[in-house]
Amino acid sequence: MKTLERCLKESELFFIAGPCVIESEKTCFTVAGQLKDLTEELNVTIIFKSSYAKANRTSGLSFRGPGLIKGLSVLRKVKERFLLPVLTDVHEKSEVGPVAEVADIIQIPAFLCRQTELIEASAKTGRWVNIKKGQFMAPEDMIFAAEKAFRMKNKKVLITERGTSFGYHNLVVDFRGFSVMKKFNLPVIFDATHSVQLPGAEQGKSSGQREFINILSRCACAGGADGFFFEVHPRPVLALSDSANSLPLKDLKRNIQDLLKIKKTLKSIERR
Repeated sequence: MKTLERCLKESELFFIAGPCVIESEKTCFTVAGQLKDLTEELNVTIIFKSSYAKANRTSGLSFRGPGLIKGLSVLRKVKERFLLPVLTDVHEKSEVGPVAEVADIIQIPAFLCRQTELIEASAKTGRWVNIKKGQFMAPEDMIFAAEKAFRMKNKKVLITERGTSFGYHNLVVDFRGFSVMKKFNLPVIFDATHSVQLPGAEQGKSSGQREFINILSRCACAGGADGFFFEVHPRPVLALSDSANSLPLKDLKRNIQDLLKIKKTLKSIERR
């Protein structure tokens, strides 16, 4: 499996996938095992993603994850057993140090993309930092979030598009934003599953429209996305977080294959 750095250098797509939150070691191992198989079958780079805690659930009664210590233990096992790079979120400065010991990529959640000290602390670790664009942020303003990492002498920054708030309980993706953010000369990722989320639409929890994941992903690929983020689950209906907008694990292969074909066509057009 190629490193993220090599994918970027060779202008090849990379993928981030996994269950929204760590539900159990067994679920993570099931997903990671299939992701590992796909890396070999399709010759692609896949980064395993899952959160040890969800700090922004609609309801305080919703499942939030096993917590920092237990969650990082599971992520470390995934990394060692399946030889997959790992990504997870941080929510407070105190979490950054322990997370950096395990994760290859530290993710700044969308709602926290303007938290200066959190970005700075993450950047200081020298790890890749993935800053998710807030649902309230204009694409052109994300350069200021990235510059907070640059000032810590870390240029390993990723920007992720995850949809923009459109009234209540709805998100839309403005594909012009890819062209805007590509001008930063930073890799731009499309979060295909959060972009079809319907935040807070079901009395205390979010809903979603997973039937649009594939078409939006195709559009993002044509628009220049460098990577793709999919929350996947063996049985989304049973997922303890983001159930309605998670992609069934069995469908991930087809989605990746579609995107690889589009990327190949784009490269062919560019060579003309």
